[in-house]
Amino acid sequence: MSKTVLITGTSSGYGLAIAQHFLTQGWNVAATMRKPSATAFAKSDRLKVFPLDVTDTASIDETIAQAKDHFGGIDALINNAGIGLASAFEATPDETIRELFDTNTFGVFATCRAIIPLMRKQGGGTIVNVTSSAAIAPTYPLVSVYVASKCAIEGFTESVANELLPFNIRAKLVEPGLAPTTRFGANAATRMDGLIPHDYQDYAQRYFQKMAHYPTDYCKETEVAAAAFEAASDGSNRLRYPAGADSELLASLRWPTSEEAYLTRMRELFVP
Repeated sequence: MSKTVLITGTSSGYGLAIAQHFLTQGWNVAATMRKPSATAFAKSDRLKVFPLDVTDTASIDETIAQAKDHFGGIDALINNAGIGLASAFEATPDETIRELFDTNTFGVFATCRAIIPLMRKQGGGTIVNVTSSAAIAPTYPLVSVYVASKCAIEGFTESVANELLPFNIRAKLVEPGLAPTTRFGANAATRMDGLIPHDYQDYAQRYFQKMAHYPTDYCKETEVAAAAFEAASDGSNRLRYPAGADSELLASLRWPTSEEAYLTRMRELFVP
C-alpha cells in the first residue's frame, strides 16, 4: 500500500513542490492550505486537498482526523507552512513578532503535538520540519525575528527527536536556502512596511545590494522537495538536510570551522 504524507502550506512555493514530488514517488498526499484549491495539482486519486490553519488547533485536529480516515493513516508530516519578515528589530511591533511566531513556531508545535499520538499508536512515522538556511547561519542582518522563529524549531526538533525514538517516530529538519522564485518575499512585503526606519535605510540598501550578488546559486523548489522526500523516506536517524547550494555552503562553514573563522567568513559574504 502507498504511504501517506500530510504537508502544510502547499498553495505555492516549497509546499507545492514537495506535494508534487511525493505524488511522483507514489505516495498519497494530504495537501493542506488555509484556503483550499486543487487547481495547482494534476488530478490524482492519491491527492486530497484539505483546509488547515496551523494557528488554529481545532483546524489541525479536524484535518488530521479527516486525512487519516481518507487514507487510512499518516506516515509522514511535513511542516512547511511559514511566513517571512525583514525588519529592524527595534521597529518591529509585538503583534508582528507574535504573528510570525504563531505560524513559524507555535504552528509547528501544534501540528507535532496533534500528530504524535496518532503515529505512536500506529507504530511509527516521520515528522519533517522545514526551517531555513538562516537557522544554520543566523548572521543575516534585518531578519532577527524570522531567524528566532526558525532557530526555535531547530532546537525543538533536535530535542524532540530523541524523546520520540522509543516510539519509532523520527523528527528531522530540512533547511532550504534563498529562493527568489517563490512568493515568500512578496507575501512578506506588506508585513514589513515601515519596519526599516530612516536611520537604517543606508545600511539596508547596502545589505540588499550585497544580497543581489549572491555567493552561490539560489535554492530551487525542486531541491527542497527532494530533501523533504529523502528526510521522510530514508529511514535513518539523520537530523539535518540542507537544501540548495547556499545551505550546503553555510553548513560547511558553520560546523567544521571555529566560531571566529565562521563569523569572519559570514560577515564577508553577507554583512555590508
